[in-house]
Amino acid sequence: MSPSTGIVKTLAVWSDAAMSQPSTRPALYKGFRFPPTIISRCVWLYYRFGVSLRDVSELMLARGVEVSHEAIRLWTQRFGTEYARRLRRTRGACSNVWHLDELCLMIKGKRGWLWRAVDDAGEVLDILVQRHRSARAATRFFRKLLKGLRMVRRAIATDRLASYAAARAVMLRTVPHLRHRRQNNRAENSHQPVRQRERRLQRFKSLRHAARFCSVFSTVCNQFRPGRHALAAPNYRTVMRRRWREWDVVSETTAFASAA
Repeated sequence: MSPSTGIVKTLAVWSDAAMSQPSTRPALYKGFRFPPTIISRCVWLYYRFGVSLRDVSELMLARGVEVSHEAIRLWTQRFGTEYARRLRRTRGACSNVWHLDELCLMIKGKRGWLWRAVDDAGEVLDILVQRHRSARAATRFFRKLLKGLRMVRRAIATDRLASYAAARAVMLRTVPHLRHRRQNNRAENSHQPVRQRERRLQRFKSLRHAARFCSVFSTVCNQFRPGRHALAAPNYRTVMRRRWREWDVVSETTAFASAA
């Protein structure tokens, strides 16, 4: 038996077993042939590590699962957004000092701007992709950021872009505005993972593509990058096991049951 034949037969048995028990299949995965555990694992691999869709397909092939990169792309769009939405609903309280910054994205020869807000711990609060970085664009980002957040802002830290001051005068008039040198390094450093993935993706294809990817990617980074440099090895493993369990809850699978 050739290796490829063995993989195909293994996959056929697994799929038939999953399809033979429709009552145990979560409604979220209705109509999808592959088991939810495989879908959840593929989405996690794509957003957690700097790998391409074809890399994820190869990693799954090494585990005996044959799935195309196109199927994984559809899964990341369909389920990645839903997983991220559920994770955001379980997010705890953030710190009361917010760091805001914008990142230039070259999309088909035109500039786009990724607006990002993080707290003191480096956790991403919200993002917004827009064509401009005017006062109107900053106000729109402030409005999106404040929606659903009930924390009392003690201060906001930004660079010296005038648009922030104009938006703050409208939306956060009573909140102190920190604009001194290096006070916004926290937000600027948070752009690094996005830059790395942007190079891996060979740039974003559109503003919509950038917004969809960065929204899910930022949420996954919040979940699986708990500040490893500040944790002892046993504490880090404990945190990761807890967060894998949380991922299984939001994805309604047991993808990490053995690890957690």
